Amino acid sequence: MSTTRKRLFIKTYGCQMNVYDSDRMKDVLTPLGYESSDTPEGADLVILNTCHIREKAAEKVYSELGRLRPLKDEKAASGGMTIAVAGCVAQAEGAEIMKRAPVVDLVVGPQTYHKLPELIAQAHRAKGEALDTEFEVEDKFDRLGSDRQVEGYSAFVTVQEGCDKFCTFCVVPYTRGAEWSRPVDQIVGEIRALAAKGIREVTLLGQNVNAFHGAAPSGREADGPWGLGQLVRHIALIGGIERIRFTTSHPRDMDEDLIQAFADTPKLMPYFHLPVQSGSDKILKAMNRQHIAADYLATIARLREVRPDIAISGDMIVGFPGETDADFEATMELVREVNYASCFSFKYSKRPGTPGAAMFNQVDEAVKTERLAALQALLDAQQIAFNTSMIGKTLPVLFEKPGRLDGQLHGRSPYLQSVHANAPAELIGQIAEVEIEGASRNALSGRLIGPKRSAA
Repeated sequence: MSTTRKRLFIKTYGCQMNVYDSDRMKDVLTPLGYESSDTPEGADLVILNTCHIREKAAEKVYSELGRLRPLKDEKAASGGMTIAVAGCVAQAEGAEIMKRAPVVDLVVGPQTYHKLPELIAQAHRAKGEALDTEFEVEDKFDRLGSDRQVEGYSAFVTVQEGCDKFCTFCVVPYTRGAEWSRPVDQIVGEIRALAAKGIREVTLLGQNVNAFHGAAPSGREADGPWGLGQLVRHIALIGGIERIRFTTSHPRDMDEDLIQAFADTPKLMPYFHLPVQSGSDKILKAMNRQHIAADYLATIARLREVRPDIAISGDMIVGFPGETDADFEATMELVREVNYASCFSFKYSKRPGTPGAAMFNQVDEAVKTERLAALQALLDAQQIAFNTSMIGKTLPVLFEKPGRLDGQLHGRSPYLQSVHANAPAELIGQIAEVEIEGASRNALSGRLIGPKRSAA
């Protein structure tokens, strides 16, 4: 291990999988002597871990690189700075980044960041000519291993990558590749190591996490690939892990075994994120979602049948090409029927190279803005109503850190809500009962009424 200490700054854009990837980059670079820096000014290595989902994603990266260039020039006389672009923009536009932004020393895709040590050495030798955006998912996880630096009591764990659905608005199949699942033994090894370091809650990640079909654990090969429901039940047996979540799922990949896992696995939290994107069957077909609104609603009804306390979150896109007022009203009707606990909503934005970008009948920007405002007003009202419904209930809260006020702790409910309560510091990292007394759109408050406890 290197004894020369260097400083690393990573700026993470986008999804939770990018957060996981950034954490694993830190793990890969620690043996090289890198320690975290809070700012790029204090860093020897700056990594922009990029997301390609939203409009003008690449432009935002180039803008950030423009801000970094004077800093890199300033540091040239005192040891220099290495700048890397990672993630999905790197995957999609790697060669263009190297051509357009000479300030960049290396570009690494989301499947090859385990090669960062070699790429950094290559960049230093070649003075800015290191590029690797190959798809080598299995090799990546083999190389990363299970040892991770962790902070706090919750952690993300990638179990599945890639997407085979090819929604017409989405770049993920082109930047993350085909669907691929990690072997169960590899996942369990990582989670056991996390539990040994004090992690109490894990969130299983995948572009389509419920498409998980990983190799069965040793001795169970005859079972064939395991689905996500089997994996969740298996993880629930790991000592120290008291809460399990997973995201993001696709409606087409919901099977009865996974639905039943919500009924028979108390450690699986009753909060489920299931994007639908539109309530119009016409728009769902144009999006290539491969389901209709009734399919989605039937899945929600079945989940509520087996787990009456479950809360639903989702994703919505307004203004997809060809969306009429009637199509938008169908989305509003679906939202009213589901009654979301929370929901992310966006205006449709063209992603270069996707079929949606070339479609006729693009919706006027002003219409998109008006529709989004109406949708978000409804979703905000639903979220406030859901949080308010918690008042008077007693919830198990995983306390994570001190709150803003003296004597206060901050934690998370089973529904991912922030919860504040006066409680002793020794409850940090523990689950305790809190009676909810107040609610806002973004948080709950309450009083501690019970000792620390383990989730059932």
